[in-house]
Amino acid sequence: MPRTKGDHEGRRRDVSEAVWRVMATRGFAGLTLRAVAAELGATTGLLTHYFPTKRALLEHALDLLEQRTMARPRRQTGTGLTAFRDALLDILPLTPEATDSNRIWVSSWDAALSDPALSADYARKYAQSRDRLSRCAAAAQELGELPPGDTAPLAAAAQAFVLGLAVQALLDPAAFPPQRQIELLDDYLATLTARADPTTTTRHGHDGPSEPCGPGSGV
Repeated sequence: MPRTKGDHEGRRRDVSEAVWRVMATRGFAGLTLRAVAAELGATTGLLTHYFPTKRALLEHALDLLEQRTMARPRRQTGTGLTAFRDALLDILPLTPEATDSNRIWVSSWDAALSDPALSADYARKYAQSRDRLSRCAAAAQELGELPPGDTAPLAAAAQAFVLGLAVQALLDPAAFPPQRQIELLDDYLATLTARADPTTTTRHGHDGPSEPCGPGSGV
């Protein structure tokens, strides 16, 4: 009896779930056809129908990682400094799901650094993330919550801060539990807001940046 389209799509979902579980537990270094086959309870021969090469498996894993990262619930409920803070919080490994995603992103850096095309793609993703953070910072400046000036270096520094904090939390979760991560981020933001001019006039009716300023893909 021939397989239906639903059977094929269902099997592909099963394969994607197995790829995700392998990445979450073993990182990118442990992502092999053999490991995915064992996780799926199938043969490597079956998987070659989906991934004829290791490169195909890697590309699928990266697509899956980006899709899952983008699908994660985002805070983004406020404007100005609140939106800026929310965007940074969304990067940190504060939940089990976010921790899995962060762990996979960090483990994928080695593959990206050894592949010029992937390196360029990752650089583009992180640049887009900085652009979104810069829009949040600009909105906070308009509200008098952040000091005036070029928001690009501010966004770059904030991104670097949370990326470093995320890596530390992954390596030593006991020293950097979620509440500690939040406290450190708030301390960092306090150093920025301390330089804001309290006499700055708030622009009434401001609805925040014209585009979402979440972190985008990547840890």
